[in-house]
Amino acid sequence: MSDSAPTAAETRRIAEEARDRVRFEEEALELSDQVYRVARRLTGSREEAEDLVQDTYARAFRAWHQYTPGTNLRAWLLRILTNLNIDRGRRVQRSPDTQPLEEGDYFLYNKLESTLPDENPDEERVIERLSQNSVVEALAEVPHDFRDVIVLVDIGEFSYADAAHILDIPVGTVMSRLHRGRRILKQHLAEKAAA
Repeated sequence: MSDSAPTAAETRRIAEEARDRVRFEEEALELSDQVYRVARRLTGSREEAEDLVQDTYARAFRAWHQYTPGTNLRAWLLRILTNLNIDRGRRVQRSPDTQPLEEGDYFLYNKLESTLPDENPDEERVIERLSQNSVVEALAEVPHDFRDVIVLVDIGEFSYADAAHILDIPVGTVMSRLHRGRRILKQHLAEKAAA
């Protein structure tokens, strides 16, 4: 039975650790306004700052035993905050553009619709406003790398694999350049049609 009951030394250590943790949490929470102000300046929005502060305190409370009592707690918390903000920035950079496809697909239609207040343009009206010359001019304004892929795939009707072989680039690059090139071309055509 003596194996299951904690010794007096273990009990003192557990109680001392609990007191240290409570003291740490109280001191850390006293700095929450300062931590929030820094987070607000780093993120630029109230919601993101609140999320960042919440994540900072969650990480700090999980790792409270790594803090050395008597050192600068504010600096320790702000280091956690800064590291989390850097991680957040990296996640944003790695995440794809979340522009809705619908808006990109209807860019030309929406641009023309905004220039004609009383009428809804239909496909025939769009075709009338875009002559073959304006398509060629808009295509000429597309950067070279994207234009080559558009010409091969959309005009020459080559497969992605054939276009990749011709241009000596990976198939994924062909698809990426085609997607971006089409968007650029749509925007140029919309500007010409609306002008």
